Amino acid sequence: MVHVKSKKSAAKSSPKGTTEDALIERIGRRLAAGGRRAPAALRLGIGDDAAILRPGARNDWVVSTDFSLENVHFRLDSHPAQAIGYRALARAASDLAAMGAEPEFFLLSLSLPQRHTGRWLDQMLSGMAAAARQLRLHLVGGDTTRWPMVAMAITVIGRVPRGRAVRRDGARPGDHLYVSGRLGAAALGLALISARARRAPLGRRDAQLLRPHFYPAIPVDLGIHLAKRRIASAMMDLSDGLSTDLTRLVRASGVGARLFASRLPMVRVPAALARLGLDPLKLALDGGEDYGLLFTVHPSRAAAVPRSFFGTTITRIGEIIKGRGVHLVDAAGRAHPLSEGGWDPFRKQRGTRPR
Repeated sequence: MVHVKSKKSAAKSSPKGTTEDALIERIGRRLAAGGRRAPAALRLGIGDDAAILRPGARNDWVVSTDFSLENVHFRLDSHPAQAIGYRALARAASDLAAMGAEPEFFLLSLSLPQRHTGRWLDQMLSGMAAAARQLRLHLVGGDTTRWPMVAMAITVIGRVPRGRAVRRDGARPGDHLYVSGRLGAAALGLALISARARRAPLGRRDAQLLRPHFYPAIPVDLGIHLAKRRIASAMMDLSDGLSTDLTRLVRASGVGARLFASRLPMVRVPAALARLGLDPLKLALDGGEDYGLLFTVHPSRAAAVPRSFFGTTITRIGEIIKGRGVHLVDAAGRAHPLSEGGWDPFRKQRGTRPR
C-alpha cells in the first residue's frame, strides 16, 4: 500500500533548492545500491534521454517514459482536449528522436475523473491517435484508473541499429553545435495563452502562434538520419529550454560551449505580445518545449549537415570548447556565462505555467 504524506511532512522531507537533475541522480544512486549487476541486455540506464536495451544482435531498443499532468503540463481550461492528447505522445516520442531511434511502440497509463470519460476522452484520444500516426507508434498496452485530475504516463519504445544510438556524452572540443527548428515558438504560444487569460489585445494570428505549443513537430526522421550516418557526436531534445538542455549536454560530455546570440534562430514576437515584455532572445534561451534537436558534429562531418531537412531548418549556433559551462557571446563578441534559466519542476519558477 502507498501512503501519501501530509503537506507538512512532505515539505520536511524535501530539501530546499533541490533540482530535477540532483533528484534524478539521487534516485539513481539509491536504486543502484545492493551490489547486484545490471542485466546484460541493459546497455544504458538512467541519466540520458532514454534507456538502451540490446535484446538481439542487430538492434538496440531505446526506451523512455514521460508524464503529462493536469495543471503541470496542461490546463483543461486553456488547452483543447485534442492538443492534450497530441502533446502527451509527442513529448514522449521526442526522447526517441533525441537518440536517433525509429519509433515502434508505446504504452499509456491514464487516470482521469469520471466526468472526463465521455466526449473529452474521445477528443483527447483523437489527438493522441493523430500523433501516433505521424510518429509511427503503435499502442501495445498500459493501464487506466479513476483519479480527481487527469494524469498520463507514456512509455515509448524505439529501435536503432546496434551501437548507433546518439548519447549526450559524445561532444568533444572543436565540435560544431546545431539546433533544428525555430527557438521560442512554443514558449510564445504559452505566453499567448497567458495573455488571453489577462484579456490582453492580440492579433489575428492566434491559431498559428498557438500551434507550436499545442501540436509540436517532433523531428524523428532527422534524428534517424543523423544517427544512421554517424553525423551527430552528441544529441538531445530541446524540452526544457536551450540554456538548461545545453548545460546538461556539456556536463554529460565533460566539456564547455560557446553560444552565439546572433546565430540563434529566434521566433518573431508580434507587437501585441512584445508590449507585454516578451524578449525573443529570452524565449529562445529559456522558453523550452520546442522539441527540436540540439546536436554536435565533428568538423570533419560538418559538410554532411543539411541546411534543412524536409522543411525543418538546421542552424549552427556555436561550438564546443575545453572547460566547463556555457558562455553566450553577444553581438560585440563579449562572452558571458549563461545560467540555466529553463524549466525545472524542482526549482522555484516565476509565476505558474503548465509544461
